[in-house]
Amino acid sequence: MFQKSIFFLLIILSFSIIDDQNIKEKSPNIILILADDLGYADVGFNGSKDIITPHLDQIANNGVVFKEGYVSYPVCGPSRAGLITGRYQDTFGFGKNPLFAPKDPNMGLPLSEQTIADMLKLSNYKTFAVGKWHLGAHETLRPLKRGFDEFFGFLTGGHRYFPHEWDLEDETKVTSQGAAYRTKLLRNEKRIEEKEYLTDALSRESVDFIERNSNNPFFIYLAYNAPHGPLQATEKYLQRYDHIKEKNRKTYAAMVSAVDDGVGDIISKLKEKGIYDNTIIYFLSDNGGRLRGDSDNGELRGKKGNLFEGGIRVPFVMQWPKKIKGGQIYNNPVISLDIFATSKALTSPEISSKNELHGVNLIPFLTGEKTHAPHKHLFWRNNLMQNDPNLRAEASAVRSQKFKFIKNKEAVALYDLKNDISEKNNLKNQEIDVYNKLLSEHKKWLKTLKDPIFLGLMANKQYNKLNPDRFN
Repeated sequence: MFQKSIFFLLIILSFSIIDDQNIKEKSPNIILILADDLGYADVGFNGSKDIITPHLDQIANNGVVFKEGYVSYPVCGPSRAGLITGRYQDTFGFGKNPLFAPKDPNMGLPLSEQTIADMLKLSNYKTFAVGKWHLGAHETLRPLKRGFDEFFGFLTGGHRYFPHEWDLEDETKVTSQGAAYRTKLLRNEKRIEEKEYLTDALSRESVDFIERNSNNPFFIYLAYNAPHGPLQATEKYLQRYDHIKEKNRKTYAAMVSAVDDGVGDIISKLKEKGIYDNTIIYFLSDNGGRLRGDSDNGELRGKKGNLFEGGIRVPFVMQWPKKIKGGQIYNNPVISLDIFATSKALTSPEISSKNELHGVNLIPFLTGEKTHAPHKHLFWRNNLMQNDPNLRAEASAVRSQKFKFIKNKEAVALYDLKNDISEKNNLKNQEIDVYNKLLSEHKKWLKTLKDPIFLGLMANKQYNKLNPDRFN
């Protein structure tokens, strides 16, 4: 009798252990990979012919391509603020590209905002920020104060790629906005000596973090600065593109290839550690390509910095082999803000977010549980010209399932994006009711926003006059 009791007790314990393992498996690892200034048509899964991206294409083949995937702003800083908070950045005043101002606690992401790393920490995730930060250089705004356990990278909006050019010991040696591109890299709060090409170093550190944390649920925010300028690549990557004769395009392609190699290294490490199937990988760009002889936005009109599709519609894919069927092309509009909302729904649905989220959980739409469009409307306001109050309302856009209203210096228009991806045919006068409806929705949305709380990159000289001790 005693032996039977022990036998049944062992069975119960074994089921308990299995149940605990299943609970743990339900917390997916999350890797959010962000490219910088990547053109819409510069990846294989969006039709590139001259730039080869086999590892990014692998994510597309094993997951979902968001053909109408957007970011919330057409330049780096505000786009990242929206991504990392899951909120339209203008609701908390992050409407400009921040300057490098390490003495200014207001030049960056306000402390009122919860980051995706803050949220995931509540569910016991290990968190790592790698690469470009650009959300504040003041000591109170840096990654380790914003929910990340570890940081490897740089604080400003860009960086040079070759280690021999990193000749400034730290921020106290910076004497101009551009000089910040030459600082030594940070590991957490310590400046380090680094010998690898920057993109390769960021990939290496991401792989190492996976190696050290494969037994815990983890979140990696890998923000490559490639292919953002300056255009710099090693011979290893350049020699892959001898068929491209235009110098800028060739170097740009090599920089994209370095990113793709890094993604491949990450995928290999996930497979090696047996956690590939239960790891969600997102890949997207922070905005569209610059179109300076380097990038290619394909059929899309416009470029980085404006609200035509070329500025805000970006290469955007995700995979989660355990849950999401591969080979999908998703044709409803989604936005980078959805990544936070999706992550929260999967990891901590019972925990209230600090602030209202503006994205939605995408998983039910990708599994077929929900068949309607995730969003009724998506919204944009471009503050790049806001130093002139007369231009404050010039750049606005709103997207419905089919149509896009846009008002900027080039156009006051309505486009049918399902049939006119290149925004050539203005239907404002033919679809008056639709135009007025979207205009009305946008006016309501504008009332929820704040003016920018800091001067941005275009006001560098003005900021220096107001803050003469900025670099002292």
